[in-house]
Amino acid sequence: MRKIHVVEDEQGVRELLMRYLEHEGYRVFPHASGEGVLEAIVQQGADLIVLDIMLPGIDGLELCRRIRAKHQTPIIFVSARSEEFDRILGIELGGDDYLVKPFSPRELLARIKAIFRRIEQPGAEPGTTQHLDLTLDLAARVARVGAVTMELTNKEFELLKYLIENKGRAFTREQLLTAVWGYSYVGDSRSVDDLVRRIRKKLDGVSAVEVTTVWGYGYRVNA
Repeated sequence: MRKIHVVEDEQGVRELLMRYLEHEGYRVFPHASGEGVLEAIVQQGADLIVLDIMLPGIDGLELCRRIRAKHQTPIIFVSARSEEFDRILGIELGGDDYLVKPFSPRELLARIKAIFRRIEQPGAEPGTTQHLDLTLDLAARVARVGAVTMELTNKEFELLKYLIENKGRAFTREQLLTAVWGYSYVGDSRSVDDLVRRIRKKLDGVSAVEVTTVWGYGYRVNA
């Protein structure tokens, strides 16, 4: 049974999500604040975390930083903050998705299932993918060039992996959003631009692999 931690300070929202997800067959661990969440993840295990940003004490962004320092568990942010800056910041810190309140439990469930499908899909088992001088370690979720290791967020890794697996082929931002998020993403396609910018910064001067811009269309990895 998949284990989901719901970190939400609004009792009504927390209880609603807990009932809905339990009805769908998930084991849910509710938290009213960020305190004790890291310990709970270690003790009880976690397959996914639904994380509110505006929490008492430790806010969701800081909690995400602490989780990402030790775990690669998928994180879906939920927040009343709808500005582009907040969405990009959440993804940049290691979030896998971002839902703006108010949202329907059905939409959250669709996104949870999309993440789990991506994890379970054929070819997602541990191994390596290589292109030019760059090796992607699918188990450790890191990129390596010789002895140099690049730490990547989940989304950076997924985008780079997808482009390398389809090297030489150009994709639109919308196609990349769908491929990396695992469903038809409704949001700002500039999230892809932000991911590409950060990937380029990590590859620059380290690897011969380049993510190139196809002007007026999207991006591709050099063949």
